[in-house]
Amino acid sequence: MSKSLESGINERAQHFLKVLIERYIRDGQPVGSRTLARDAGMDLSPATVRNVMADLEELGFVASPHTSAGRIPTVPGYRFFVDSLISLKPLDEPEVARVKDELGVDENPLSVLESASRLLSSLTHLAGVVMVPRRDRITVKQVEFIQLSSTRVLTVLVTAKGEVLNRIIETSRRFSPAELEQAGNYLTRHYAGRDLEGMRAQLVREMEDARRNMNTVMARLLEMADVALRQDDRSDYVMAGQTNLMDFDELAQMDRLRQLFNAFTEKQEILHLLDRSLQADGMQIFIGEESGYMTLESCSVITAPYEVDDQVVGVLGVIGPTRMPYDRVIPIVDVTARLLGAALKTR
Repeated sequence: MSKSLESGINERAQHFLKVLIERYIRDGQPVGSRTLARDAGMDLSPATVRNVMADLEELGFVASPHTSAGRIPTVPGYRFFVDSLISLKPLDEPEVARVKDELGVDENPLSVLESASRLLSSLTHLAGVVMVPRRDRITVKQVEFIQLSSTRVLTVLVTAKGEVLNRIIETSRRFSPAELEQAGNYLTRHYAGRDLEGMRAQLVREMEDARRNMNTVMARLLEMADVALRQDDRSDYVMAGQTNLMDFDELAQMDRLRQLFNAFTEKQEILHLLDRSLQADGMQIFIGEESGYMTLESCSVITAPYEVDDQVVGVLGVIGPTRMPYDRVIPIVDVTARLLGAALKTR
């Protein structure tokens, strides 16, 4: 928000905007001047209220639908509300205890992620989404290479948490079992305790050294290891509560629902948004077209990172209409992210 825009909205106008948005979020109907004056608790003439509304409309914070004399918030209005006017409603102790208990039931990490998405959906009555932890942030304990055919090799990565990750790669030449064993032992000995991103960075440096020293076999083995450690561009996520979005009139048109559900199924747009959140610091709130995707222009997405061993490994959040109750949803996303990280740390 620019300083000139902030200076253009006085304290009274800010109060009216806050009241209007809270009313619209609650009812989903355009808010008229009379209703606004009553809710605002101010003894002002209808003309004064209309003048304030006209000022807010000129600033682009509210708009008048063609079918109504009332006003509704715009994306810039919501943004100003979220950044400057919102009064958050923290979770009470029983709700925090419920999140903690439900995340502590399952031993399987994927089941914990699914529980988190269901909790987000249940607590907000929106769609809950949890990104599966990025593998490049997982700490590796052991590496093995197993020959499957002349040019196909199975890579086995054992994480510090005891998980086993398998990947089949195609190699440019045939390696003997002894060479594959040598490569696995070398990586385990020199790289145990690092994450995949750190391993790959060091591998690139060592490949250059091997080429300069004309150690052809070692260079090719390191190249093979580099391929094995590369991750697909697409991570994945688990989602719950998509049908909750059908309860909101602004999302319930069949074409819009079809586009939304296609986006959830194809995952590319949602994953890109989660990746952007992963690369940013702290909680992210995308309102309407701020997401950059036409499919989500009637939606808001609120995300927060979750950490394991003081490292951000993924993000979680909710997807709902732009008139979602931000004051309630933001604390739910924040608490769930912190408790999910704690739950995964114990596994």
